[in-house]
Amino acid sequence: MVVITGASSGIGRATAHRFAETGARLVLAARRMKPLEAAVRECAKLGGQATAIQADVADPDSVENLARRAIETYGRIDIWVNNAAVALYARIDEGPLEAHCRVIETNLLGYLYGSRIALRIFRQQGCGVLVNVCSATAYVGQPYSSAYVASKFAIRGLSESIRQEVRDCPQIHVCTVMPGATDTPFFQHAGNYMGRVAQPLHPIADARRVAKVIVAAAERPQRTSFVDIARVLPLLKAIAPGWIEAYVGNLVRKRQFRDEPAPASPGNLFEPMAEGDDISGGWREANTGYRRP
Repeated sequence: MVVITGASSGIGRATAHRFAETGARLVLAARRMKPLEAAVRECAKLGGQATAIQADVADPDSVENLARRAIETYGRIDIWVNNAAVALYARIDEGPLEAHCRVIETNLLGYLYGSRIALRIFRQQGCGVLVNVCSATAYVGQPYSSAYVASKFAIRGLSESIRQEVRDCPQIHVCTVMPGATDTPFFQHAGNYMGRVAQPLHPIADARRVAKVIVAAAERPQRTSFVDIARVLPLLKAIAPGWIEAYVGNLVRKRQFRDEPAPASPGNLFEPMAEGDDISGGWREANTGYRRP
């Protein structure tokens, strides 16, 4: 049985589809029920069995309720995928402080809450797989998304620490998946105080490709799984840290934002947005380059 947070769109929804194709039983969690219910129907058509549970991973009681209801429904949890995440584009000294804090609460504390509960259940069962969906930004920082980057650096450390803690239980595995920029509604959902429309940096991975790596990591556990180009960043950071930091910084300044105005907005940081409930954000459409979908 598999629990997936952030399953209403993007990587989470694609991962639900991928697991459903294997006939898995699933609990899909997110703040938005309508797209979750649609994902449940999609999983059924693909051969899986799914249940939707509304949850906000930034609320520890909500995550406890998610785990409790998953156990009540299916009797056990074999795989827990921490995937829910939010983003904020703003200079560290600009944008509301509560927006920066909300990114940490959702991305880092949400993973901590999920990991605590999952590991407690796994120890009772004697087995289980925890998958933390992280990011290539866990190795190389970038400007204007400092809280998001900090959360991803921290998730990498959290995973490594938990992995050491469960060495006494060889049937419990902790896996970290490192995608780069991915075609999802993530960028449309992000809080943005930069004054310009945000977009992903090329190359842009298909969310289904990331889902394939997540499912493979869960089925054949390994410490860290990279998605495509993300695998070169740790090597570049080790060989030429100053150069890669400067390169990524310049790339973000030139390519992360369009010359198109955008009003200051918290995006989905505090409340989910009605739009953007698909797997794709439209960023990989043929011949669109850096055009906004």
